[in-house]
Amino acid sequence: MAYSIVDDVAIAIAELRRALTPEFAATIVPSAEALAEALQAGKKILIMGNGGSAADAQHIAAELVGRFKIERRGLAAIALTTDSSVLTAWSNDYAYETVFSRQVEALAQPDDVVWGISTSGNSTNVMRAFEAAHAIGATTLGLLGRSGGKLAAMSDFSIVVPLEHTDQIQSAHQIVYHAICAYLDTVFQPADA
Repeated sequence: MAYSIVDDVAIAIAELRRALTPEFAATIVPSAEALAEALQAGKKILIMGNGGSAADAQHIAAELVGRFKIERRGLAAIALTTDSSVLTAWSNDYAYETVFSRQVEALAQPDDVVWGISTSGNSTNVMRAFEAAHAIGATTLGLLGRSGGKLAAMSDFSIVVPLEHTDQIQSAHQIVYHAICAYLDTVFQPADA
């Protein structure tokens, strides 16, 4: 059978509808509330992932520091995937599996939120970062795929997209973090808006 873009899109939409139920959406709320509480307390969000999830980390940080849909103050968020000198120096001299944990050790404070994104739930460098976060007293949030992998058990808060294909998990992750950004916009919306 020949490949069909139309069929591929229809299948992806059907899979997203199957996975992103109202029951699933309810699992996002505790994570969104934890992020809001941390930001209201003057804490920051440190976000990381690999590959497409690294791009998602940067996307989320941009929405929080800038704004999503509503004009509001900037929110303290840092993507740990953006400093090419830190990423390459540490990975070259030590190990890529500690590239995020080293940054967490340097930047995180107690009650900050360390947000890891992993479509497999088994990214070693994110797991190491969560270990570092727990040692510091930071909160961990996993945005995960498939069954959640090892990171689900390591996360104080987890959102697990129950899909198998990486591309569909990434599409669902974007829906999830956009919903979180919209929620945070409303929490931090100026009173006169």
